[in-house]
Amino acid sequence: MSIVLTPFARTRLFPRQARRNTVQDCTPEQFERYLNDHAPLRVLDGYAPFCKLHVHANWTSTRCLTVPVTEDNHHLLRSGYEARSREELPVLVRWFEGVEAPRANYLLPILYSREQLAREGSPIEADWGIVGCLYTAEPAEIPMAPITMMRNALGVSEGGSGVGLDREAYARAVAFWEANANWRP
Repeated sequence: MSIVLTPFARTRLFPRQARRNTVQDCTPEQFERYLNDHAPLRVLDGYAPFCKLHVHANWTSTRCLTVPVTEDNHHLLRSGYEARSREELPVLVRWFEGVEAPRANYLLPILYSREQLAREGSPIEADWGIVGCLYTAEPAEIPMAPITMMRNALGVSEGGSGVGLDREAYARAVAFWEANANWRP
């Protein structure tokens, strides 16, 4: 099985200007090579048959993706409209400023099949393409953000995957993201 980093994931996980809330201590090429050279601890099914998550022990100093919302830090939440790429519409997002997450114990690259990436207009030569990565304390997936679920349901033309909305998964995601938020340095 071969894995490559998609251009979409490269800009999000390895931005031109390094940030403490992205993958640390390796280049995009080293990250890709590591995933091809090291078997995952576990393989999790993603939200659709074309999506898999590989669970790896964190070999970097990358920090957790999210921080719990508490009474002590709630005042540090910020929000704004952002797009993940120039082609996508901006959506409302929220994050912490002034909070730093602990080091993640696990990295969970999110992989899409070659066939799905071709359907989305991002063909690859490898079997699987990395479209994102979760940085977690536990070897388990955190729920997809509700807005990402909605974007996926809108279809490929709006930057999604074309997978319809699962109401139960959406409710679980809302519960998680009401209690947690991403952070920014």
